[in-house]
Amino acid sequence: MSDELTASDEGPEEPETGNTETTDTPKTAGKGRVRERARKDAFRWIYAAYMVALVVALMVGGSMSGSHPMLIALAADVAATVVIFCFSFAFGNSSFYDAYWSVAPLPIAIYWAATSPLEASVVRQIVVIALILAWGARLTSNWAQGWTGLSHEDWRYEKFRESYPRAYWFISLGGIHLMPTLWVFGGLLPVYAAVGVGTQGFGVIDLVATAITGGAIWVEARADKELRAFKAWQPDGEEVLSSGLWALSRHPNYFGEMTFWWGLFVFALAADPAYWWTGIGPVSIMLMFKFASLPMIEGHMRERRPGYDERTRGTSLVVPWPKRRDGAEAER
Repeated sequence: MSDELTASDEGPEEPETGNTETTDTPKTAGKGRVRERARKDAFRWIYAAYMVALVVALMVGGSMSGSHPMLIALAADVAATVVIFCFSFAFGNSSFYDAYWSVAPLPIAIYWAATSPLEASVVRQIVVIALILAWGARLTSNWAQGWTGLSHEDWRYEKFRESYPRAYWFISLGGIHLMPTLWVFGGLLPVYAAVGVGTQGFGVIDLVATAITGGAIWVEARADKELRAFKAWQPDGEEVLSSGLWALSRHPNYFGEMTFWWGLFVFALAADPAYWWTGIGPVSIMLMFKFASLPMIEGHMRERRPGYDERTRGTSLVVPWPKRRDGAEAER
């Protein structure tokens, strides 16, 4: 899934140093313009793909009038995902899907709010939707800054392509497109309770939820900012970021991402405690990180960063925590 539900810990193959002065020749300047033009064309195709996906989602949802709002949203979500997969297949690049998981939650939340009972808290609806907007816009922008065009595909997809060349597009449909869509939809279950059915007034628990969710967005943003600055500074791509939030956690951006979904769950409890079962959403997100995202990124970092284990020994895996002085393995 994209860079997993957040920014990747892996830097570019040829990181900028930020301190090297270069003089562009007409030839290099021309190549730069060609690359930029190709990048703009790629984003036009991304935009077209998502517009087609939106139209198809609206058609599917419209054809299910009278069905449960949760079922309608799921069917439309899956249909849109299949459209994005078709573009991925046509262009031979599964990164068409990369922005989907941070774009799809907003229209789903708006739809559920629009179908809610009159007794639903408008304040809660506005706050939850605003937080999802802030989360999604930041992550989508973060992806767009790092995506260089149709020649650029997430390293995870490249590994799958190399390991399973014949089965790759089946893996892409099921594992890279549909599975993440279902995971994120599960994470959104608390949002249905928060904006779609809950009738409790906006109160103290909502304030706690706002603090948790907003704080999670801040942690992700801070971690990604530190990571971008580090990528621009490191001269050879072999160093390990171990300052700021990254001194307290090997993956603070993942911590922020998981906390975000738990914050949405607290909104669900505030809206209607009977929807406690929607906690399966953030639990599923955590399991995805535990058994898929984290093992992959940790293995990749060990391959790319000599001495990674030594440099990060004693540093918490996810939860920001002071480094253990005895250097023992920390798995929080």
